Amino acid sequence: MKKTITLSLLLATAALAQAQQTMITGFTNTSAAKELQTEHTFDASLNAARIGETIKELSAFPHNLGSAGSKAVAEKILQKYKSYGLDGHIETFTVLYPTPKTRMLELTGPTHYSALLKEPALSEDATSGQANQLPTYNAWSADGDVSGQLIFVNYGLPDDYETLAKMGIDVKGKIVIAKYGRSWRGIKPKVAYEHGAIGCIIYSDPADDGYTAGDVYPKGAYKNEYGVQRGSVMDMVIYPGDPLTPGVGATKDAKRLDRKDAPTILKIPVLPISYHDAQPLLAALDGTVAPRNWQGTLPITYHIGPGKAMVHLKLEFNWDMVPAYDVIAKIKGTVWPDEWVMRGNHHDAWVNGASDPISGQSAMLDEAKALGDLLKTGWKPKRTIVYCSWDGEEPGLVGSTEFAEEHAVELQQKAVVYINSDSNGRGFLGSGGSQALENFMDEITQNVTDPQTKVSVYDRKKARELVNASSVKDKKEILDRKVSPLESLGSGSDYSSFLQHLGIPTLDLGFGGEDGGGDYHSIYDSYDDYHKFKDGDFKYGVALSETAGHAVLRMADADLLPFDFRYLQSTINKYVTEVGELADKTRENTAMENRLIKANDFALAADPAKREQLPVAKSEVPKIDFSALKAAMDTLKKSADKLAARWTAASLTNEDHDKINKLLYHAEQQLLSEGLPRRTWYRHTIYAPGFYTGYGVKTLPGIREAIEQRNWTEAQEQIAVVVNKINNLAAYLDGAM
Repeated sequence: MKKTITLSLLLATAALAQAQQTMITGFTNTSAAKELQTEHTFDASLNAARIGETIKELSAFPHNLGSAGSKAVAEKILQKYKSYGLDGHIETFTVLYPTPKTRMLELTGPTHYSALLKEPALSEDATSGQANQLPTYNAWSADGDVSGQLIFVNYGLPDDYETLAKMGIDVKGKIVIAKYGRSWRGIKPKVAYEHGAIGCIIYSDPADDGYTAGDVYPKGAYKNEYGVQRGSVMDMVIYPGDPLTPGVGATKDAKRLDRKDAPTILKIPVLPISYHDAQPLLAALDGTVAPRNWQGTLPITYHIGPGKAMVHLKLEFNWDMVPAYDVIAKIKGTVWPDEWVMRGNHHDAWVNGASDPISGQSAMLDEAKALGDLLKTGWKPKRTIVYCSWDGEEPGLVGSTEFAEEHAVELQQKAVVYINSDSNGRGFLGSGGSQALENFMDEITQNVTDPQTKVSVYDRKKARELVNASSVKDKKEILDRKVSPLESLGSGSDYSSFLQHLGIPTLDLGFGGEDGGGDYHSIYDSYDDYHKFKDGDFKYGVALSETAGHAVLRMADADLLPFDFRYLQSTINKYVTEVGELADKTRENTAMENRLIKANDFALAADPAKREQLPVAKSEVPKIDFSALKAAMDTLKKSADKLAARWTAASLTNEDHDKINKLLYHAEQQLLSEGLPRRTWYRHTIYAPGFYTGYGVKTLPGIREAIEQRNWTEAQEQIAVVVNKINNLAAYLDGAM
């Protein structure tokens, strides 16, 4: 009952809150009124039916990287940009891309089963039986022909291998089978290889993505027994993009690594399969019964092995050099043409990709169409607007990474912000990025109407947070906060190169949460599936166009750019508290574990054989000194507060705007280091994809991961690196005074 009241009150006050917004940060009273009118005209140009037509057109055929379909889609997008009045071109890179030549998986004992490795066409899905669809596979798997005992490793994460070790089970020389989920797929074969496995199989268990969640496709939105999630397993926590050209654009004549020396290509064969193909393999396993929290919902008892279950896995790939077609379109700014507001979404798909990525691409194209309509009224942006339709995102953020590496110097000079989207669906707004833009995004989302509830997307998202809050304290914190937090970004979409390599302020936007994902990276990610289960009237496509489009317009025309580094400082300060607590918890847990080991060792003194089975005591955790880091945060707070006051004073005049604006959008680059340990491509000291989480973010990654890996010397060294960068940022912000 209380949840209903909370939701109702929020929804009832939403319209009032929206109506009260007359000021826009970064605009004068006069320019704010003009901006709101421009946005109103922009919104009127957006069209849900046209977005749906574009989704149908661009997902009508397969268009993976390197295919004729990819080129055709890129050319269609270019033609659209030009027809809208934008100045567009295609920039082509030459990149490595593997496609499958041989795929074989068979159970050879105690019984025989040959995996189908195929998704059947469905009469309810018009494009599911087309030619030229990529088979089910994981890009960047190694070639291999391996046979061995099978072991079930749950989700295949480091914690799962710790559980196996406690059971006395070793995967060395074995082939493992892991469930999709709980982490990015590329982590599973990476960890398997580190533990000595010779092959890795990944499947989607119906407990996570199938009939346990709801009706399966085509009756419902969830994965049917034959559906398979294709996907990259590139070790892109080292670096994304073309594996042969790290750090430089993959132009035709670029210097390239030998493929055998590319660290992001895996060393063992990896294959994704359906739960139809997984069940016979899992049913053949014997040995230890899997723990209760490892059990899926196939109609079998899950065992771990090893035992009689033997499998043969054979994979061979075409390692081709292929073109990647990035479509770039611009509207030149009239006042600050060398300040760029960048907007991007990829266009390549594993197969037809109606949801991923064409739903987001189509919304972005409608933004560009609406901007073209504004141009016809005489409006011109003050800053240059750059629309980017990337190729090759699916295999490893290839098109965006190569573009960012090729144009790194120019981008760091000119890019004010990069605004990303990917797939889009029905539900709630998801937003992440640079926390200095939190207030900026709040003002936008308070002025965009949710298609379903007719309140602002801001209020709908906040209402869900309140309903899902687990305590009164959490609810109070949500109600009391001044701004809604932007999620910190790890990886998994085209923002990585801009934020984590170049230090360009970034936003990542998209709607979802009420659209089942069983079609993900399968042949069933089709227009028929999208229209039936995702966003049937395409109104959330309009909501994305409005949200991202307003961000583009406000950034392009702001008199003073709307960055507020007080929010960034507050966010980093929370991360500092977290890593301090992580160090304390690690110290306490280590002491407790060592006491238990010592007690057990004493109790088993009479039985040396059993003593040898006990885990080895861990080294004690030294006291890690965070004092310099906390002092740096105090310094940054003072600088951010002073800059906010200077910004407010400047907003009342026309003085120093150029100087302050350049300082504001270059500020995040002050947080770049020479690179994280063992993966120097990632230079941002605050955000990175986790070494063992992939898409999942690690904040203060150098410090946090050193503590997690019990490398105490490195933890202290990384604290010094972060202290230096935060102090640099504080001094840089002081330059606005």
